[in-house]
Order: sequence, then C-alpha cells, then structure tokens
Amino acid sequence: MNLPEFLRQTQFFLNLPDDQIEALAGISVLKRYPKGELIFEEGDEGNGFFIVVTGRVKVFKLSFEGKEQILHIFNPGEHFAEVPAFDGQCFPASAEALEPTELLFFPRTAFLNLLHHHPSLAVSLLAVCSRHLRRFAQIIENLSLKDVPERLATYLLYLSQRTGNFDTLELDLTKTQLAALLGTIPETLSRVFARLTQEGLIAINGSSITILDRNELIRRAKISFFDEKL
Repeated sequence: MNLPEFLRQTQFFLNLPDDQIEALAGISVLKRYPKGELIFEEGDEGNGFFIVVTGRVKVFKLSFEGKEQILHIFNPGEHFAEVPAFDGQCFPASAEALEPTELLFFPRTAFLNLLHHHPSLAVSLLAVCSRHLRRFAQIIENLSLKDVPERLATYLLYLSQRTGNFDTLELDLTKTQLAALLGTIPETLSRVFARLTQEGLIAINGSSITILDRNELIRRAKISFFDEKL
C-alpha cells in the first residue's frame, strides 16, 4: 500500500499538503483485526484514533440489559474515535471489526505533537470534526424523532447514495445488525420491509433491494435533501 497516497484520499486528510501527509504517515501504525474482535471498549483510555484501510467497523453502545445500539458503520477510508484523541477522555462507545479489518492507528501523543508543529493541520481538521457533529445530530434525530419506517427509508437512501445513487443496492448488514443500527428489533424491521414492499416502494430479492419509487421513499424519510456526509 502506498500509505501517503491512501491518506490523501481519505475524508480526514483530503487536500492536505504533502509535508503534512508524510508526517502523518510517519506516525501511523497498521493494525489487523479478525472478524468479531473488539478494537476498544467503552471506557477504555482514548489513546488515539483510527482510519479504516480494509474491512468494516461498527461503533456501538450496550445498555445495562445488554441491548446493542449501533451508532455507525465505518467503511474503508473513513475515520473514527478522533474526539478522544483530541480531548484525552475515554472512548465513549465500543468498536468491533465486522469482518477481517485493517486499520491505521494514530497515537494521541504523536498526533498532538504534529498539530503543534503544523497549526494549519488543526484548522483543516476542524471542518472534518464539524461534519461528524452534523452526522451524530442526524443520528439523534433519527432515533428520537423518526419512526422505524422513516429510519429505514433514510438508511436505504444513504446506502443508495454511497454506492453511486443506483436503484438496486446490496444490504451490507445482517438483519440483526441493521435493526441495532436503526434502534429497533429484527421482527419489527422485517414487518417494515414487508410494508414498504407491499406499498410498491421497494422490491427485495435476498439481500438485494431495488428502489422502485425514490421520490416517495424520500417523502417517507421526511427529508428535503439527502447528504451522505451527515
């Protein structure tokens, strides 16, 4: 892997000058995790942040009863856990590899030293952190203000946009994982899928879903626009 070139294409370090990219490459550590391995647990020391190279990572919280709420699924090129890297607090959630995964780890101390030597890097990263805040605001809205059909419609639109606005898409999560992401249970999710199918909004063939009425799906999601960066 050409590490500097990979970093140039990530969300976090897009458009940074070459000297900053080289400096970041110099402090990164490649880590590998098998499917199902915990990367960190809620409450662990926030000693750095990660960028996904290959595979996928779920970030989640567990209730006292053991119910899982998936906060986000991170794909190659995406970053996570950068807030503890800035503030030095513990990880506020847990992270697990959904499949065999390679991550670049950026240790907190080395990263903060880079920021001191490259103040423009800190300014560039403010925009990225702002996008994260917007995304988590959207998560809160989805879980607290939208019902399950609206959440599912929003997710299908997100998945369609992430894969190039195609009308036919492949679900990238199991039903149990998707239910945990949408804040519901698999049985309820199955009923909602059935309802959207009966109403002619989507067609399902195994894990493949075809969007038949995108405009109505957008209306059902109760959004006036859709931004995959949220």
